Amino acid sequence: MQYFVQQVINGLTLGSIYGLIAIGYTMVYGIIGMINFAHGDIFMVGAFTALIVFLLLGALFYSVPVVVALLIMMIVAMLLTGLYNWVIEKVAYRPLRGSFRLAPLITAIGMSIALSNFVQVTQGPRNKPIPPMVSQVYNIYGISISLKQIVIVIVTAALLAIFWYVVNRTSLGRAQRACEQDQKMAALLGIDVDRTVSLTFIMGAALAAVAGTLFLMYYGVVVFSDGFVPGVKAFTAAVLGGIGSIPGAVIGGLMIGFIESMWSAYFSIDYKDVAAFSILAIVLIFLPSGILGRPEVEKV
Repeated sequence: MQYFVQQVINGLTLGSIYGLIAIGYTMVYGIIGMINFAHGDIFMVGAFTALIVFLLLGALFYSVPVVVALLIMMIVAMLLTGLYNWVIEKVAYRPLRGSFRLAPLITAIGMSIALSNFVQVTQGPRNKPIPPMVSQVYNIYGISISLKQIVIVIVTAALLAIFWYVVNRTSLGRAQRACEQDQKMAALLGIDVDRTVSLTFIMGAALAAVAGTLFLMYYGVVVFSDGFVPGVKAFTAAVLGGIGSIPGAVIGGLMIGFIESMWSAYFSIDYKDVAAFSILAIVLIFLPSGILGRPEVEKV
């Protein structure tokens, strides 16, 4: 039982990171119906930005409290990745918004490759490790819970609550929901559609940056290719939870994290990805719209 609870905690931690990335996918798809495949690499850029900020803080200051360092890393990563995603949306996606559906998809894949290669050239192809930022571990009834796992879960829950409030209780959220339903009608009612879409891209990038910072803190290493696998799994989580639903993205991320953790613990770690994608296929057979997704209604 202790071993099972330990794996539940590990799955909750991993699933929280996937969930944060998945929210970015689901927000962009919900408004413009497009999958931003560069989002995984935005997550990777956020992790590298946090790494560079960490190294600068260590070089410039003798000692910085971990909480302050982590907060500065998150803020700088959010600002830089938000700028990246804003530029990507303005330059690569906005001109193709009214074109055939494959054009933005191809552009998104191209931006993903460009970001990955840019980081590879500027930061090098090798793994970039950092010293442990948070090493404290609590042992409760034989179950090990690290402080960094607690931080990841608390940050994820707080951000989910904040973004739920923004989407459901603010004017920006109303504009986003209006654009999700009908962009032309939203524009006729005075909503700046381009501004709303850009802010949505920035918000998604900010969440990916937080996920990248937490990923760096948790694993202590990052490499230029880290955007691909977590990005694909986060996209899988968004589809599993119901693409377009923010709570569904988090639920999907937690499910992917639990599946990976349990499969690695009780079966073979080599096939944990196969198990996660197999569960996705099974769920979509019975729930084509995902767990919390709404079926699309064709207007005649």
